[in-house]
Amino acid sequence: MKAYLALEDGTFLEGKGFGAPGKAKGELVFETGMTGYVEALTDPSYNGQLLMLTYPLIGNYGVNSDDYQSDGIKAEALVIRDLCRYPSNWRSEKNLNEFLKEFDIPGIEDIDTRMLTRKARIHGTMKSVLSVGEENVTKEELVREAKEQTGIKEKEYLVEEVSSKETQRFENGGDLELVMIDCGYKQNILQNVLKEGINVTTVPHDTSAEEILGLDPDGVLISNGPGNPALLDSTIETAKNLLGETVLYGICLGNQIISLALGAETFKLKFGHRGINHPVKDLESGRVFISTQNHGFAVTEESLQEVGLEVTQRSLNDNTVEAVEHKDMPIKAVQYHPEAGPGPHDTYFFFEDLRESLEENR
Repeated sequence: MKAYLALEDGTFLEGKGFGAPGKAKGELVFETGMTGYVEALTDPSYNGQLLMLTYPLIGNYGVNSDDYQSDGIKAEALVIRDLCRYPSNWRSEKNLNEFLKEFDIPGIEDIDTRMLTRKARIHGTMKSVLSVGEENVTKEELVREAKEQTGIKEKEYLVEEVSSKETQRFENGGDLELVMIDCGYKQNILQNVLKEGINVTTVPHDTSAEEILGLDPDGVLISNGPGNPALLDSTIETAKNLLGETVLYGICLGNQIISLALGAETFKLKFGHRGINHPVKDLESGRVFISTQNHGFAVTEESLQEVGLEVTQRSLNDNTVEAVEHKDMPIKAVQYHPEAGPGPHDTYFFFEDLRESLEENR
């Protein structure tokens, strides 16, 4: 199949299509991991985005459903340099082409992803359109569609699309109870919490604080998720009403929501942090660890000074805020993904710290 990728700045590329024929729109973002394409594609935080992988050969170890981070592919499309159609791995259940077809997701290969990555780093992420297997497609038409689509800063429905619609319970035999506000959580977050002997109840993103406290939890965790955190009025309001009432932790989008609930501000990064090799420094110990990250927004550090939050960790790539802790209340949040699957295990201590905080404050 012929495939065409158009960007809002007029860039137009022809490549080879794979996966499902059709059209996909969204923000084109790049991810730097050499492995983990299954986890990335199924990460709900990529909802509304075309995922471009900077590693050139993708698909060589196939696809295994045990690696899914949700119930299916959440990225709008996949953009790569070279597709491996014949994977070699004992765990493989299907190849990447079959995986995309299964979830009706288009993909494009045989294009210059290095050039596109450099363009994003220089000019910032851009709105884009991918057309696969469609007839009579023109450059002018696709570039216009890329320009005219709603930007990710204005899309209010992204979390709603990936958040569960009902409450779910997961038990692991422990006596600690955690409520996780589901903004599009990754399965590895749930599994790491359960490993700590903590029972988890997940609730939809728009669940009220009154309903959550009615479940009598020892603490609340706000999960990762897609899009602009400033648009999530109901979740921010819930977080406001939980302040001082229980232990409150956050991961990625959860970090931003907690900060907004306390009165801080967020902003859109030029091209975001996405990959499994991002260095983060702990400001108290001086330790540097490698983290897995996936976010396009960050907390404005200057806005934290008046709201009781202290910066405890910082990105060594661009000095943005990577973790915060409240001076008086049991509130902690991180901007990276401590569940790290795939990726380094440096940040697993987050879940041990969560368990200790639940025990101390129950």
